[in-house]
Amino acid sequence: MAVFLRKLLRIGALPDALRTEVESEGVLFLAEYVPVTRRFSGSVPGKRANTDIASYVGSLVFTSQRALATLSSLPKLAGRTIDQRWDGAQTGAVKAHISDTGLHIEADIADIDPKFHGHLSLNYKTPIPDEVVTRLPRTSLAFDVPPEYVLRAVGVPPEGLD
Repeated sequence: MAVFLRKLLRIGALPDALRTEVESEGVLFLAEYVPVTRRFSGSVPGKRANTDIASYVGSLVFTSQRALATLSSLPKLAGRTIDQRWDGAQTGAVKAHISDTGLHIEADIADIDPKFHGHLSLNYKTPIPDEVVTRLPRTSLAFDVPPEYVLRAVGVPPEGLD
């Protein structure tokens, strides 16, 4: 019943504006309503956890130009967790790995903002066909994100940074 309700309310769907963007780039893979497991241990302003595990849904898109993933908990609201060009610099606090079982993102969040401490991971669990994985320019990515991405992922409003 929960999956039906999420689909009915479009929680986990790719927002229309992002869909328009990625369609112009040549979509190699698109999955919506993807189960996402978020693991967080540490602290950010407004939240502290020893081991906090939560389930969300999101979207995962690979185009000829970039890897994009979103995380949703409310209808028509989806925050980006990765929006990285394949040809972008492969440096940063966040590491992502793509395999036939999905996308795994990890970060030592102290490297993102000195007010943060701990570890955050997101696991997008969806099968990705081998022919898609082999067509991707790379299966490992490294990138930086703004602190707001971390706050949104752990459930703290971005105003929590003040």
